[in-house]
Amino acid sequence: MSGSPPDTTGAASGCHAGRDEMRAAASAAGKSEILDRYAADYPVGPHDQPQSMCPAFGSLRVGLRMRRTATVLSGSACCVYGLTFTSHFYGARRTVGYVPFNSESLVTGKLFEDIREAVFQLADPDLYDTVVVTNLCVPTASGVPLRLLPKEINGVRIIGIDVPGFGVPTHAEAKDVLAGAMLNYARTEAEQGPVAAPRAPRGERPTVTLLGEMFPADPMVIGGLLEPLGLAAGPAVPTREWRELYAALDCAAVAAIHPFYTASIREFEAAGRPIVPSGPVGHDGTADWLEAVGIACGVPAETIEAAKAKLLPPIRAALARTPIRGRITLSGYEGSELLVARLLVESGAEVPYVGTACPATPWSAPDRAWLEARGTHVQYRASLEQDLAALATFEPDLAIGTTPVVQKAKTAAIPALYFTNLISARPLFGAAGAGSLAQVVNAAMGSRPRFEAMKEFFEGIGSGDTAGIYQEPPVIRPEFREQTRKALARLAKQRSSEAMI
Repeated sequence: MSGSPPDTTGAASGCHAGRDEMRAAASAAGKSEILDRYAADYPVGPHDQPQSMCPAFGSLRVGLRMRRTATVLSGSACCVYGLTFTSHFYGARRTVGYVPFNSESLVTGKLFEDIREAVFQLADPDLYDTVVVTNLCVPTASGVPLRLLPKEINGVRIIGIDVPGFGVPTHAEAKDVLAGAMLNYARTEAEQGPVAAPRAPRGERPTVTLLGEMFPADPMVIGGLLEPLGLAAGPAVPTREWRELYAALDCAAVAAIHPFYTASIREFEAAGRPIVPSGPVGHDGTADWLEAVGIACGVPAETIEAAKAKLLPPIRAALARTPIRGRITLSGYEGSELLVARLLVESGAEVPYVGTACPATPWSAPDRAWLEARGTHVQYRASLEQDLAALATFEPDLAIGTTPVVQKAKTAAIPALYFTNLISARPLFGAAGAGSLAQVVNAAMGSRPRFEAMKEFFEGIGSGDTAGIYQEPPVIRPEFREQTRKALARLAKQRSSEAMI
């Protein structure tokens, strides 16, 4: 029968199996349609997918940040432990549900029945609007059919998604997997009849939905930029509450601030909403974005020009007040890398390389074209090896990147900043964003002499005689012997002075 759980006796042998083996097992178990959809939405070419944390962290994060939403994971215990630990490390204060399994329950279909039972137990309308169930690698490869779960139980929506590491390249795109699934459900509800009103009252001005996770101040700044156009900032997707999805769909246009939300954009396009690429970053980016948003929303040309005349001079002035002088390489996996690079270039920095773990999409094309016209190489689906090659090739004054890039740079006495915590967690847009990076970036570049001094002092530590692995008795280098003698002499003199006091 078409509605019966598939035969999983040929499932992959576990999460230690290779990606190709697990993908083949998933296709054989009835998951080929969803894997083909992911391959189209999140292409990995021209090389293999980038190195990243488990992608399911992205969808888990989206669910954990929503009110009245329960999250349940189905996967290997080690994976669930790691994801739960990471989610709480990043501030989640919510229980993560887990449906355990063994080989027998996996291949007999009992796991699906256990998931179904858990969902029925969780579906309390007094506590939840939604229950999200996520298949990790092994259940996906084994064909656990979350599509057969009820769509609704006691008024609680049930959403099942597959987020395997062999199908979704990055955790950033996994956010889109869940956001797109929720938008699809909410759009269907809205098409069928009246839905719950958002918590915030609806204003009189048409709204622009913001697509992508942003610094908390950014939506307010964008709202200020939209006001002269007669528009208002709508909800940011992923949303913090189910009913915000209806408000997000009920917009005049969608701003693809983060351009990789392919599934979400598909839902907005199905709802007849125009998509505006890029974001209001820097002077040029803000000018182009105001023009694009105004046209998409039918704003008169004279109103658009008046908004530019009002908003652009303060941004230009902020950029001039806080210049950045130096060469910077930049890489990350959040999806906002090209926007940050634009802001650095407009601030005066030389940015020869930008690497992003996300794919090329039509909605990042304006940013790529702008950067390439100014000599920046944009690398989509950047690998760690490509980011490190850029570091070695361009010898920047500052490297902004992922943890291993930062480690490599500091080892070479190059100042470095972790993109996720120190750069993407700052305002980017309007006049507020124009000067937001200068202080931290200039301070970091100014620390180069300190790095060079530390490198000189620690030169050789961790290699040769100090590697901790001795092929023959270690030999103390003469300069180390002399440094030790002087240090002991200073310590003896200090102790003698203290004794006299």
